[in-house]
Amino acid sequence: MKILEDYFILFDEARYSEESFQKLNALFSDDIEFVLNNKTFKGKEAWTQFVKSVYTTNKDLKHMHNGWTQNEDGSFETHWAICGNRYETGVYTQEGKDIARLDANGKIVYLENQPKDDQLFSNQ
Repeated sequence: MKILEDYFILFDEARYSEESFQKLNALFSDDIEFVLNNKTFKGKEAWTQFVKSVYTTNKDLKHMHNGWTQNEDGSFETHWAICGNRYETGVYTQEGKDIARLDANGKIVYLENQPKDDQLFSNQ
């Protein structure tokens, strides 16, 4: 489950480090399916564009989470909180839940982000 633990660390670091950005992207399957506000995106290129869009709207981000637990269906989930600083509106906080599935190679093949505020990714 190290791959899931690395996810949040690398997401925060990748804003400032190309090496961390490459490591972050390497955690994901080429066939990644991710869900934001009930909208589904597919493929690593779509994932990469999403991450870059988060970095273009935020000066800084810091994730905290409770650790990942495995569900009966084999997926994993965690509750998280984020503190960010947007260029346009300043400091904010948000809470939510992520659900992830790994493929046979240990890569993240599915990631669903469920923020408590459904407007968090409304511009995506």
